[in-house]
Amino acid sequence: MRTLRTYLVSAGLIASCSLMAQQEVMVSQYMFNGLFLNPAYAGSHPYASASLLHREQWTGMPGAPSTSMFAIDAPVWKDKVGAGLSVVHDRIGVTRETDIATHYSYSIRVSEGSRLAFGLRAGLSLYSAQLGDLVYWDENDPLYAAAIRNTPVGRFGTGLYWHSRTSYVGLSIPTLVALDDDVAEASRSTLDDYFTQHFYLHAGHVFEINEHFDVKPSVLVKYQQDAPPQVDLNCNVLFRDRIWLGAGYRTGDAVVAMLEYQLTSMVRAGYAYDMNTSALGPYNGGSHEVMIGFDLGKEPIRIRSPRYF
Repeated sequence: MRTLRTYLVSAGLIASCSLMAQQEVMVSQYMFNGLFLNPAYAGSHPYASASLLHREQWTGMPGAPSTSMFAIDAPVWKDKVGAGLSVVHDRIGVTRETDIATHYSYSIRVSEGSRLAFGLRAGLSLYSAQLGDLVYWDENDPLYAAAIRNTPVGRFGTGLYWHSRTSYVGLSIPTLVALDDDVAEASRSTLDDYFTQHFYLHAGHVFEINEHFDVKPSVLVKYQQDAPPQVDLNCNVLFRDRIWLGAGYRTGDAVVAMLEYQLTSMVRAGYAYDMNTSALGPYNGGSHEVMIGFDLGKEPIRIRSPRYF
């Protein structure tokens, strides 16, 4: 018990005070929720698309991350300009963050059937940390008696996204610049910037096997200079244009199982379960993620035209 207690206290301090490892949201069903990764994804379909997602990470572990997200995007001018809106509420330990962001993309045709989009993201985060609720050793340290309450942080990012009907490649920095001086000062951070840059490279391709099966491998590479790179490797199988079954591996963290069902031509629902493979594994019940998506304005499918990503 002493080892577990020490670990939980240390993990709480790291998660609540540093937050270097998970300042950007992490989801397993990223391949159907590209706006959370890359602003250039906005307007990449010929119809408006919205999604709701909730993730409970490391269930049963005190202070574990809990994330709720909403996103909507649509083309707004011909095939060239897309716009989107995302709202994310993230809770880790004693910290709370609500991020509201707008997304803009401009795309050009690269070849017949493929486009390259340039994206910009502008958002405002409200950041709170009730540091006095932490379990700590030095009761006389004024840092832990303080609280950060709804401190606004402007955050700006960018991205590139190339896509065709069956393939995509994206590169993004969701937070390229953060106006976070107030948070850094309130938390007495020794860093020049409290919110750090995360780099995402994501790609996927669909192999159309026959009229019943399609196979889609995909990869997401995450890099932040103060942490080891992390890679999500996934493979999803589409059956009869309705059921996605998938499995994945996140290096140093978890194996993932996924299921998505196309309820109608406009509504889809998904679920993912992460089984932790790191040292945290014995202390939590895994991670659960549910998602529902809406393809608004999409006409009923008269020909085979499934949504691949």
